[in-house]
Amino acid sequence: MPWSVLIAVVGAFTLALGSALQERDAVRAPGEKVAKAGFLLHLLRQPRWLIGSGAAVLGASLHLVALSGAPLTLIQPIGVTGLLFAIVLSALFNHQRVSAWQIIAGMAVMVGLVGLLWVFPHGAETPVMRTGTALALAGATLGLGLAVYLTAHWTPSGARALLLALAGGAAMGTTSGLARVIAANAVDDWTNLFGWLTPLAALTAVFGALLMQNAYRTGHFAAAYATLLITDPVVGVGIGALLLGEGVPETTVAQAGAAAFAALAIAGTIALARTRHRNPEAREAGERCGAPTRTR
Repeated sequence: MPWSVLIAVVGAFTLALGSALQERDAVRAPGEKVAKAGFLLHLLRQPRWLIGSGAAVLGASLHLVALSGAPLTLIQPIGVTGLLFAIVLSALFNHQRVSAWQIIAGMAVMVGLVGLLWVFPHGAETPVMRTGTALALAGATLGLGLAVYLTAHWTPSGARALLLALAGGAAMGTTSGLARVIAANAVDDWTNLFGWLTPLAALTAVFGALLMQNAYRTGHFAAAYATLLITDPVVGVGIGALLLGEGVPETTVAQAGAAAFAALAIAGTIALARTRHRNPEAREAGERCGAPTRTR
């Protein structure tokens, strides 16, 4: 398990680096405020975005390796360490200074999320998910994401970043839940990698990627990434606790602590969404499209 924790930390940094690289081309790509699926085809032709995607895939792969040796409730919180990496890298790439307010808000998200998920029991049994359960889970996630995608055009940039990242994070969290089942069972029999859960996980992952790239497109990278880091593990841990038998907090103290930590993480994310440290190219892209732009 110590090796799984170390691998998860390295994966968190690599994923943050990849996401920060992706944001630069997502902001510059042509199209409407909320781009269609062809937007991903455009990005696939951008070398820097491909490098970022490679780093993100490597980070996600390391995350899966970590999941094969430890439960969701332990590995998922570690991913939140990537938030401060992402804030610093994004500021560096955009030639901006990292403000003290961003660091404080980022720390609030990290402490809140780690505390929230740490109060959950850590089970380590090999998980099992029935076909009907997996299909219902993926269907609900895709339906929610589609509703957000279709309505996001009419929201201000800050709120749009949060909504798209919320839906994208839910899709990624669902992918993590499915991947937990796939990876853990593949340890005993590698042929489980080619089961029916794998294409279902791939579908939720691609849809989540479309939503997240559109969230980055708003220019509010720190807020979008923070929302991803909250939603992904919370959904993943929820799946682990409710569907895979990994447990939930049972005592009143643990439940109260979970609520307090959740409030802290949400407050930090809202603060990041309201920051004026927005990618300046997103503002320019909005002006070229004739769309109103906001920094808050």
